[in-house]
Amino acid sequence: MKTARIFSLSVLTCVLLAGCSMLPSETAETAESTVMVEPSTPIKEPPAPAPAKMIADLDAPAEPPEAVVVIAPQDETNIWFRIQRQLMMEAPEVPRVISQRDWYLRNPAYMERVAKRAQPFMHLIVEEIEKRGMPLELALLPIVESAFDPFAYSHGRAAGIWQFIPGTARHYGLEINWWYDGRRDVHAATHAALDYLDALHTMFDGNWLHALAAYNSGEGRVRGAIRKNKRAGKPTDFWSLDLPRETRAYVPKLLALADILKHHETYQYSWVPIDNQPYLAVVHAESQIDLAKAAEHAGLTLEQLHHYNSGYNRWATDPQGPHRLLLPLENAKQLETWLASSDAKDWVQWTRHRVKNGESLLVIAKKYHTTVDAIRQANGVRGSMIRAGEYLLIPVATRDLTDYSLSAEQRLADTQATPRGQHKIEHQVEAGDTLWDISRKYNVNLRALAKWNGMAPTDPLRQGRKLVVWLPEDEKPSGVIRSLSYRVRSGDSLARIANRFGVKIADIEKWNQISRKNYLQPGQQLKLFVDVTRLNSQS
Repeated sequence: MKTARIFSLSVLTCVLLAGCSMLPSETAETAESTVMVEPSTPIKEPPAPAPAKMIADLDAPAEPPEAVVVIAPQDETNIWFRIQRQLMMEAPEVPRVISQRDWYLRNPAYMERVAKRAQPFMHLIVEEIEKRGMPLELALLPIVESAFDPFAYSHGRAAGIWQFIPGTARHYGLEINWWYDGRRDVHAATHAALDYLDALHTMFDGNWLHALAAYNSGEGRVRGAIRKNKRAGKPTDFWSLDLPRETRAYVPKLLALADILKHHETYQYSWVPIDNQPYLAVVHAESQIDLAKAAEHAGLTLEQLHHYNSGYNRWATDPQGPHRLLLPLENAKQLETWLASSDAKDWVQWTRHRVKNGESLLVIAKKYHTTVDAIRQANGVRGSMIRAGEYLLIPVATRDLTDYSLSAEQRLADTQATPRGQHKIEHQVEAGDTLWDISRKYNVNLRALAKWNGMAPTDPLRQGRKLVVWLPEDEKPSGVIRSLSYRVRSGDSLARIANRFGVKIADIEKWNQISRKNYLQPGQQLKLFVDVTRLNSQS
């Protein structure tokens, strides 16, 4: 019995050892339970050992997953995507945003034209916005303001792609004078606009929608609307403010554009690609330069140079500066090479003028299409005293002024020559004339009259200036129309005055903002526009 027990223990020991060799990962407790299985239960065979290679692979450290390459927004090939990836403002699904978004989506041809205008300037605008850490939505603001037209001019006397009015422009360092209008200088105006927007953002405690509304309608108006809502216990967010109709649509336009760009795949909307590369470089000249000469030595047409440098009103840069030019990269290098190898006195053409009896600096300046200050500066003249017989050096254009296609004179000539009706007449401004007077005289719309002459309705008129008026064929005037002031005499009536001067009672009422229901007072002054040839024939 004892021997049998020893044999049994030996067999058990062998079984245990064999089990341990086959199941190295199992614990002793697991092995014991395996041995005590009922004989009727089939014993499962242990799994076969893994091949050596598989074991080695299991023991080796796991390889890291492939690294995901993240492209920075600045490395995008298309600048629209660079903007898209940095948009910050959410466009709420409200009717004002939806209607603006629907309009842009329905008018892809419009957006295509805008993108082509934006192409040369977009990179420099985006770079400056990023440098300041401002929302990239602001890069889309010139679309809302001006459709990226550097020569855009609004009824409120705003100009340029950022639509500065004169007062705000000067406050933010933009010069406006006979030679140069900084509002149309894309480089200078972009810096000024972002300065202004940054100031508004601070003024409105970091609320960008309030800041944008103020950029459109003025900070005073937005502040007043906020105060009004506070007093009434109403919310003061942009959407709750009582603002002008234009401003109520202005901010939604920007948000709609940003939303279309952000979700362009959802809207199946294609933005005209713009390379995310610098297109223009700034070239600094040390003194006044003829734009025709600059174009020639940069390898550009004068019209191309003007397109990139729309701030210049005349044939040359302002004698007082700036003398900065924005040019495509290769053309900029070409011009810089010429500037470095040439003498500044050769950058403009000069003529010697012998002063005649009765001539003044102003008369001479007008003759040569320059300014009194430019002549003073060129000749070291102080004051206005010049003597007959002395010579003055005058800077003059190298080409006929009509060649400077985008100069102020040529733009005005082109504007006035654009047909707006069947019959064109010229009106020479007389002392006391206003645009309103002239619009009443010819029975035309005031804003239309201003637009035909490249003006705003509130612009003052200079005596002697020639304005164009477009009329339908059936309203073609005859004779020579002149304005005159008539003093009402005792016994006069509108009918009697109208008959005497061959005009209509209704016209006298319009010209003088009066009604036939009111009595005329002796001594009262009336403005009349009459055909003087008819008066002469009656006398």
